[in-house]
Amino acid sequence: MAHLKPHLPSKFCMVCNRPFSWRKKWRECWEQVLYCSERCRRQRKQVNYL
Repeated sequence: MAHLKPHLPSKFCMVCNRPFSWRKKWRECWEQVLYCSERCRRQRKQVNYL
């Protein structure tokens, strides 16, 4: 049986513009997820001021 990972939803990070895929820990809040990582989330303020 084939693994279904390629069929997960994905988004683009608001900071680095890289694509990232759905994770199980985000199943309840996927609509609110904007950043691919904690690092990008911390850098969001710096990006907004440039």
